[in-house]
Amino acid sequence: MNDLKDKNIIVTGASGGIGGSIVKKFYDYGSNILATGTRVEKLEELKSKFKNLKTLKFDISQTDKIESFIEEATNELGGNLDCIINNAGITKDNLAIRLSIEDWKKVLDINLTSTFLMSKFAIKKMLKNKSGKIINITSIVGHTGNLGQSNYTASKAGIIAMSKSLSVEYAKKNININCVSPGFIKTAMTDKIDEKFKDILLSKIPSARFGEPDDIANAVLFLASNLSDYINGETLHVNGGMYMAWQTMFLNY
Repeated sequence: MNDLKDKNIIVTGASGGIGGSIVKKFYDYGSNILATGTRVEKLEELKSKFKNLKTLKFDISQTDKIESFIEEATNELGGNLDCIINNAGITKDNLAIRLSIEDWKKVLDINLTSTFLMSKFAIKKMLKNKSGKIINITSIVGHTGNLGQSNYTASKAGIIAMSKSLSVEYAKKNININCVSPGFIKTAMTDKIDEKFKDILLSKIPSARFGEPDDIANAVLFLASNLSDYINGETLHVNGGMYMAWQTMFLNY
């Protein structure tokens, strides 16, 4: 994947576990990377690890500033944008009857609306280049649903449908828009889950292990490379067979 050398890449949610792994993968392949997130200390940590890494603190919930962010980030990268990885997102879990309209809207606004706007303004830059890659990070629960996550699952399912529509609109412009759908990945967020529930989850994964952030980063790297040039509007499932097993469970019921 030498084609990634010197490519200009934006990674959102870079201050998290998956985002940090994505940054490292692109760095190892010689890409020019701008990492963004909300935790300054984590961004500084990344900057100290990776020479010439560019960082910008940005909260994607500021939807009115996304266009100017894409402009600033692209300028920091030298004026061209080859690829954006929309990885940032939040959860506000609760059962439906207890879920506030504020938490419903916040999750949809950050996870779905902001991802749409980041994609929209990235596409404008990519049209000038006559090529580009957009990779949106979704979730297995966007396909299966999940207890206490009606807002989160709706946002992730929305990203998948949105990405399909955008790919139809811009495939002829040589812009590829795909999703990576992680299963249960070991991060600081999932570390908070009760151990008994983790055991239940593990029993439902055919690969008999939880995923690592690098598993997601490898999938992202593939979709950003020229090896995926004829793939558009697709979702790459990275879950150790968990989604397959979930489907089979209902087929055998």
